[in-house]
Amino acid sequence: MNERTTLSTGVTPRFSEEKLQEIEKIFQRYPADRRQSAVMPILHLAQREFGGWLSREALDYVAGLINMPPIRVYEVATFYTMYNLQPVGRYHVQACTNISCWLCGSDQVMDALKNKLKIGVGHTSEDKRFTLAEVECLGACVNAPMMQINDDYYENLTTDKVVEIIDRLP
Repeated sequence: MNERTTLSTGVTPRFSEEKLQEIEKIFQRYPADRRQSAVMPILHLAQREFGGWLSREALDYVAGLINMPPIRVYEVATFYTMYNLQPVGRYHVQACTNISCWLCGSDQVMDALKNKLKIGVGHTSEDKRFTLAEVECLGACVNAPMMQINDDYYENLTTDKVVEIIDRLP
């Protein structure tokens, strides 16, 4: 695997019956002989279900569920930055620094985040509340600069807005 090495927890996760039913619905979107095509939505579900990140055991579990060689699941999980292969804080703060956001001041947004959170890019606060990540494009270039915190988008950011948003988080 690449520099985003997956950590091991030593514990094999298991989906609840409810989530297994949800997985069956995901499988129905694909031809019966193409269950492996469901790898991305199932990894997304696993990440949500297993603490916001995917351990090696979680990846192996998903591989078993979809009858896919584990290395193929690792390839997907390490290629896409939306999969977290290390634990993240309660709030996963992802700031876009791609060209549109950069031209509109993402450097200042990132500096404001680093100063407010007192952590660097790729780090998690000591209290495990925040993880700060630099991401390429979040797909809202028209409203640059922007960031995503967990599932919420924040657009047309200024340094003052960034501080206000962080301060409002419970």
